[in-house]
Amino acid sequence: MESVHNPHFFECILDLDTPKLANYQIRYKEGEHERVTYDTYAFRSPKLTDFDIHLFTEGNHHRIYEKLGAHSDTIDGVNGVYFAVWAPSARNVSVLGDFNFWDGRKHQMRKFGNGVWELFIPEVTVGAHYKYEVKNWEGHIYEKSDPYGFQQEVRPKTASIVTDLDTYQWNDAQWMEERRHTEPLSGPISVYECHIGSWNRASMSEPHKLPDGTVEPAIQAIELDPGGRFLTYREMAETLVPYVKELGYTHIEMLPVAEHPFDGSWGYQVTGYYAPSSRFGTPEDFMYLVDKCHEQGIGVIVDWVPGHFPKDGHGLAFFDGTHLYEHGDPRIGEHKGWGTLVFNYGRNEVRNFLVANAIFWFDKFHIDGMRVDAVASMLYLNYCREDGEWVANKYGGCEHIEAADFIRQTNHVLFGYYPGTLMIAEESTAWPMVSWPTYVGGLGYNLKWNMGWMHDMLDYFHMDPWFRQFHQNNITFSIWYHHSENFMLALSHDEVVHGKSNILGKMPGDDWQKFANVRCLFAYMFAHPGKKTMFMGMEFGQRKEWNAWGTLEWELLQYEGHQNIQRFFKDVNALYRSEPALYEQDFAEEGFQWIDCTDNRHSVVSFIRRAKDTDEFIVTVCNFTPQPHSHYRIGVPEAGFYTELFNSDAREYGGSNMGNLGGKWTEEWWFHNYPQSLDLCLPPLGVLMLKLNREKTTAALAEGQASQA
Repeated sequence: MESVHNPHFFECILDLDTPKLANYQIRYKEGEHERVTYDTYAFRSPKLTDFDIHLFTEGNHHRIYEKLGAHSDTIDGVNGVYFAVWAPSARNVSVLGDFNFWDGRKHQMRKFGNGVWELFIPEVTVGAHYKYEVKNWEGHIYEKSDPYGFQQEVRPKTASIVTDLDTYQWNDAQWMEERRHTEPLSGPISVYECHIGSWNRASMSEPHKLPDGTVEPAIQAIELDPGGRFLTYREMAETLVPYVKELGYTHIEMLPVAEHPFDGSWGYQVTGYYAPSSRFGTPEDFMYLVDKCHEQGIGVIVDWVPGHFPKDGHGLAFFDGTHLYEHGDPRIGEHKGWGTLVFNYGRNEVRNFLVANAIFWFDKFHIDGMRVDAVASMLYLNYCREDGEWVANKYGGCEHIEAADFIRQTNHVLFGYYPGTLMIAEESTAWPMVSWPTYVGGLGYNLKWNMGWMHDMLDYFHMDPWFRQFHQNNITFSIWYHHSENFMLALSHDEVVHGKSNILGKMPGDDWQKFANVRCLFAYMFAHPGKKTMFMGMEFGQRKEWNAWGTLEWELLQYEGHQNIQRFFKDVNALYRSEPALYEQDFAEEGFQWIDCTDNRHSVVSFIRRAKDTDEFIVTVCNFTPQPHSHYRIGVPEAGFYTELFNSDAREYGGSNMGNLGGKWTEEWWFHNYPQSLDLCLPPLGVLMLKLNREKTTAALAEGQASQA
């Protein structure tokens, strides 16, 4: 090669039709060093096609993450990595990495269709660190992490890492196949919500070991919090999973695990939407955690944040020197209260980025559901905005039409690929048909958090029991509307932070009454129609409010009171999973029936939960005051012996052990419009669940007939 036009440029003419020259190499000198390498620009990758660009442009490339980003590839027998990024307004885009000394002049990318830049770089391997250097038309340079990158460096570093997600050997084929043929809403769903960075921690002196047994000092060195270092995904697979299994929960819900730069955001300010956080290990380690959950019969739900993203310079903000991912008008594209930006849902490629991201987590990591954060912030243009700070839609309303269309598209596409999964909306307004199918005009989620029930319950249980007689509506109001949506009852992390105290601290009275109130609240929650979610620490009566920088107060379990409440949750979960009447008809009117909801003088309610396609039912009686009642009568639909299945006031839970000696026979005493009734002993701040024992009733009836004969 010769320098013909410029002393810094060398050139020659090659006939690339000659097979030997298809992947030619160049030998060159840098000072006294000589190197031999392939010419990057001699390779044309077939990975990205015109059809890919067409689908991406119209927002319908559901697996665009297999084309954009960084992917190991082999072209003409040469191994390397194919890079592709969407930056339509950039003047130049280069790949920076440890393989080119982070020099943006060495690997400038080619521009493909619709502003996608691509380049195959030979001899780059899995594990390489890289970024994109984006130069706009004014000459300003931005160094960006890969929006479609599968792994990032541990913060505060921000480079993406070339990763192969197809090497892990899954062991959950049976789980995945059974899930496809299961209707989850007809089964029990009891969710343990968990922030994996603060559920538990390891001692700083305890090293983080890799799967091969070697010690990895990088993660340990960066975790200097006095609470100890983070557990890894694999360590949580050996500790968190059996703990949740023992307590009887059906699912683990993890606060966002996608990469985020600031620990204090709890994961809700995402910069790496396609990358599990490297704080806890590699993507393969996260796969191992999910695999272990499925091995133990536990589903995995992750929090997903498509509503907003942070302004960090290495992230999506102002990606190609323009408002690419965010809406350009700050009255639409910015949440000033949160200091974040809002996606431009009306742009097809942005919508495609998010729809494909939802599919990605189900596809590559086998998760079983998503809880979608802050849905209301997406649906309303005036969300947390004063008059004059927002722009109306084309009809003059405050509804964000493009965001609603994006939500419908996501749910419609996702359930097409992955039936039997869950999409749960954290939606706090009266937007109609959130959990209705898209084909009838709904948003397409299959569950919605019941925020109204949560506020009513916490307000009710916070007040002194004497005043509860004047607020019976707090207990009963949710039944008026609970058939309008598929509701999930949730007492989440948001209720135990920012000075709100933990659940135990919200309760009035002395310590005995506090624990009794907690048992009463959760027993009523498990008997009430709707699926269940509760935050970590509630199951053993954490006293302090949640601290994301530390760990749960596990030391409390040395005390009997906290052991008792943990036993209560284990038993109430077991009862819930064993009785179809408590979950089969959560969303059908036939599944719930009041016996009496008007006894506000005693602050007592009683009701029936019915199973589907059988005559099985559960009678529940709740006494929300510390005043016991020795002869409290309720009507029941059938005569016989009613076994006391569950008593929240039992001695093993720390209660006073008042009850009904295992059950009660009915009496022919017309009450509550039933010809039969039960004379019950109601314990203080207690919930009873009773079930007709048909075998014992039938045997007694046969014995009575025989004695008469």
